[in-house]
Amino acid sequence: MTLSGCLSGMLIPEIVTKTEYVTPNIALQEPPKPVDMPDVEWFVVNEDNLDEFIVRVEAVGGVPAFIAITPKGYENLAIGINDLRRYVLQQKEIIAYYEKSITQIGE
Repeated sequence: MTLSGCLSGMLIPEIVTKTEYVTPNIALQEPPKPVDMPDVEWFVVNEDNLDEFIVRVEAVGGVPAFIAITPKGYENLAIGINDLRRYVLQQKEIIAYYEKSITQIGE
């Protein structure tokens, strides 16, 4: 009873709830410089053109060196490069999605 008597003379402040939207200040970054792959000269060397290949390489001051790959290995390399391309394209799509989302927030 004593406590309620003290509170009756006091004003209770009004509680106001306010919603404020804040736009994030995230700067869009420039995309990386495209990959600039220098040309690579490929030779298909077999027993029919081995001597000609060795003469050609030695003529330009090189030492013949061989990197061999089986037909199945070549197929696997092509599949791997294609999968790498798919991955990069999907990453670009994800980045574009987030950049679009960020720019739409500020509008």
